[in-house]
Amino acid sequence: MKLLIKSVLQKVGFEIVRKDSMKSFPPDFDEIHCKVIDCVSPYTMTSKERIHALINATRYIIENDIEGDFVECGVWKGGSMMAIAHTLKHFSSDDRDLWLFDTFEGMSNPTKNDVDFSGMDAKTLLGKSEKKKNRSHIWCYSTLDEVKNNLAKTGYRRDKTSFIQGKVEDTIPNTAPDKIALLRLDTDWYESTKHELIHLYPRLVNGGVIIIDDYGYWQGCKKAVDEYIRDNNISILLNRIDFTGRIGVKVPL
Repeated sequence: MKLLIKSVLQKVGFEIVRKDSMKSFPPDFDEIHCKVIDCVSPYTMTSKERIHALINATRYIIENDIEGDFVECGVWKGGSMMAIAHTLKHFSSDDRDLWLFDTFEGMSNPTKNDVDFSGMDAKTLLGKSEKKKNRSHIWCYSTLDEVKNNLAKTGYRRDKTSFIQGKVEDTIPNTAPDKIALLRLDTDWYESTKHELIHLYPRLVNGGVIIIDDYGYWQGCKKAVDEYIRDNNISILLNRIDFTGRIGVKVPL
């Protein structure tokens, strides 16, 4: 019944927000952080701290006139890109191109490299849930139309938004922009994360921001990042956002 009521209200433009939600933020969160997080919370599984970091990264890019587009790989319902869109609009910078890469059919199959922080393999975890049943949080299932509709709620320019459907191994690099200001990676697995780094990190401009959502949770994701940094002699401080999220700024070699 709660899901039905929530669905009906969302269709007519309303959101259900907890009465005390604004009081539950850390004291260093500004008004924009609280408002944006409240707006996007139904569409994301990321923590308040990670959305806070994403808002700050977007603001940093605007204020320092960092060139390039905003790219996200693995979007689920679009909540993180919605946070970017809200922030860009707030600072009157809605001329940036937004790129959302996803299968829009749920997560791709994991490999032997994909183990969580406790040592449980992803296949076992995912095997407990059907891929499309109840739009499972585990499989991160959300349709392309659903994500498009969610992003449209931000009021961001549709002509500046691109939705690229398919596995990133198939769609990247051919459909990716040449210059990236912010790169957010959230496809969880070793293979996809490694592929994204190989093809997209070189396109991240100097001063651009990279965010790795699952570095602390999935060992395969961490392995892909660590290998890429080591093999390419990259000097970067990946700072901890929370137990799983990491953020860094690309600096000239």
